[in-house]
Amino acid sequence: MRTIAGRTHLSTLIVAVAALLLACAFDSTRTGSVNAAEPQASGYHLVKKFAVGGEGGWDYLVVDAAARRLYLSRGTRMMVLDADTGQSIGEVADTPGIHGVALAQEFGRGFTSNGRAGNLTIFDLKTLATIGQVKAGENPDAILYDAVSKRVFAFNGRSQDATAIDAAKGEVAGTVPLGGKPEAGVSDGKGHIFVNVEDKNEIVEFDARSLSVLHHWPLAPCETPTGLSLDAAHRRLFAGCGSQVMVVMDADTGKVVATLPIGRGVDGTAFDAESGLAFSSNGEGTLTVVREESPDKYSVVENVPTQRGARTIALDSKTHNIYVVTAEYGPAPAATPENPRPRPPMVPNSFVVLVYGK
Repeated sequence: MRTIAGRTHLSTLIVAVAALLLACAFDSTRTGSVNAAEPQASGYHLVKKFAVGGEGGWDYLVVDAAARRLYLSRGTRMMVLDADTGQSIGEVADTPGIHGVALAQEFGRGFTSNGRAGNLTIFDLKTLATIGQVKAGENPDAILYDAVSKRVFAFNGRSQDATAIDAAKGEVAGTVPLGGKPEAGVSDGKGHIFVNVEDKNEIVEFDARSLSVLHHWPLAPCETPTGLSLDAAHRRLFAGCGSQVMVVMDADTGKVVATLPIGRGVDGTAFDAESGLAFSSNGEGTLTVVREESPDKYSVVENVPTQRGARTIALDSKTHNIYVVTAEYGPAPAATPENPRPRPPMVPNSFVVLVYGK
């Protein structure tokens, strides 16, 4: 009887404690606390808005965190703004069909990828004066600088290859065949380059010095990969995919270690090494925030509202702010047999830079 009574008393005590914990959890939810079982918000919200205006489309943007400059591609020119105030610093003109810019600070040079012209414009980082131009492949799109090889790499969509440029000499050093249409690329800081191949749903790795292709790694279940970023410390690649997923890949083995849901219309991704957060900018008007809990475990924190059309992204490594760009759009014109899916026109002078931070 003593044993049975002891068990009865213990059972009563357990029930009482459980009821108390349940009541506390309910009360914390009512008062606005975040339940530990639920994902916590990232804290990212709109902190600045630069009304830039002007005509022309846009593509990639880059933040020079040390110099406090924001580089924006604008159709036929590159705009340079103060990253903190949005004030104009200057422009690099005559860049037909510009897509992106690579910064080689050690040589004091920048390079733009000019899609329509099929070349790169070389400019002085201090004065923004044009130094010269160098031929690339057909329709150079994404572009990056690799500090190990001292080369700039332009990824050519139509010729399906990458052009390597000696950053100091401004001369072509060679070409890398990629076997498909390249999109964004990253350097791992160890002499290897990774690039999304959009029409093959894969990542290609090649050696920045020998220009030899090392791997073709499939990204399934990813379809139409665009944005690409890297956690260099843990050797993880983050590919943003048109199929509304972010795929995390082991950069050493090509193994897909995680797949996360993201918004529609992604064109760019970023990774903040200090916070362990990855981002995708989605044209539907959201910024997906992903937390790296471990090199093989990730979770979506939230989808921060941005603005329709904000598809490309830049991370400020100093402030940890995220920059996206977009504009207002009018109604789409009627479809025709020649143009069955017409794009809506941009409202004049509505181009803006949106800055998100904590």
